Amino acid sequence: MGKLLIKNGTIIDVENGVSFKGAIEVEGNKIKRMIKQGEVLPEGPGTIDKTIDAKGKFIIPGLIDMHCHINEGFAPHFVASGVTTVRNTAGNVLLLNNLIQKPDHASVPRVYASDRMIDGSPGQWGPTSYVNFVTDDPEEARIEVRRQVEVGAKFIKLYGWIKRDVMGAAADEAKKFGLEVSIDLINSKELTALDAAKMGVTWFEHASGFAQEIYKGWSPLADQAEWSHINWEEPDQEKVKELCEEMLEYNVKLCPTMVLFDQAMSYPNIWSPKNKVIESIENSKHPVEYWKSHEELEATIKESTAVVSNLTKAIAKTYYEVGGSVVAGTDTPALLYTYPGMALHRELEIFVEIGFTEIEALQAATVNAAKSINLDDIGTIQEGKIADLVILNENPLDNIKHTQEIDLIVKGGKAYNQEDILRSIPSEEDVNRSLQAFMEKWEAVNIN
Repeated sequence: MGKLLIKNGTIIDVENGVSFKGAIEVEGNKIKRMIKQGEVLPEGPGTIDKTIDAKGKFIIPGLIDMHCHINEGFAPHFVASGVTTVRNTAGNVLLLNNLIQKPDHASVPRVYASDRMIDGSPGQWGPTSYVNFVTDDPEEARIEVRRQVEVGAKFIKLYGWIKRDVMGAAADEAKKFGLEVSIDLINSKELTALDAAKMGVTWFEHASGFAQEIYKGWSPLADQAEWSHINWEEPDQEKVKELCEEMLEYNVKLCPTMVLFDQAMSYPNIWSPKNKVIESIENSKHPVEYWKSHEELEATIKESTAVVSNLTKAIAKTYYEVGGSVVAGTDTPALLYTYPGMALHRELEIFVEIGFTEIEALQAATVNAAKSINLDDIGTIQEGKIADLVILNENPLDNIKHTQEIDLIVKGGKAYNQEDILRSIPSEEDVNRSLQAFMEKWEAVNIN
């Protein structure tokens, strides 16, 4: 890749919330030097291989989607959207190895992944398979955690029908290996967020389980007529704050994925700006066919989403206000039109709509996201960090929507325009071949 110089740009220091004009010298995949305006630039033959003039443009760190379910077929759409790292919350590490092992400069995001989710019987996603493990036996859960450690899981993901003793066993086993535990309690019938926090669960996806704690006995699967007295449109702020302060004592982290609920509630008038990336996604078979299949379930999806949508927003804002960690994620490609990569931009808009400042929203998808999972080499623009950068045509600190105005992306020191990346999208045949090869290996060893 050689040496790259990006000059004359306005660099946004997301950690300190300031911006300044200057240049960035990149060598290999790392930022070698930050050069302030007026200092001598390292230009000339044999010194710099490529120069990008970013005059009038704004440079932010590569964005991080802290909750998604990535697939080889749409992985490049993330980078084309300026999302250079993703946290994959449940799936299969072995299936993702083709992405995980790509070099830093590849036009797919680096992947920080959990392995298959651990759930209780009968399993919300069906019986045990390559993407989920269903058990009511604490010892089986411990064995599964150890297996996931061996295949390279970066954290452990639990699901909402897990039994209390199984959750405790899984969290305890994960702790032995220094791994954090994440949970999705949206459909939990028995356990609440506070229950999970007390047992050592750190991550609460979708800010789930809070509703079950605030309204004891409620769950999405309960008879909602019995809970018709609750005003879900205007959450009880006093109860929300009280629970947030209690959860803060356990240092839990929230990824609210508000865009997931927002797109579902807005359908058919979804957020869908016209740009190159979304046009490319809409011309692909997957996940569009998946979304279209969910259109038939619109009424059911909206009914369940309406209950938690505003509460999730209230929790996200309040937990941040009391000093908690709140980061940006999307749950792509779940439910309806959570566009790979681009959905994160809508999530940032929602952060601002509920009261975060532009810089606070940006931090939730950069420096705070990286710090929350101890990725010290990304998330900011600093010497020695990996050169993941997004060059924007407009200032996102003036309007968060400007994160969508992408001129160029630098991934691991290599500069791309969106067209370059979108041309690298694999064919459906190639993706299916890769999946088939994985399935044959998986079934051959018959791991349950």
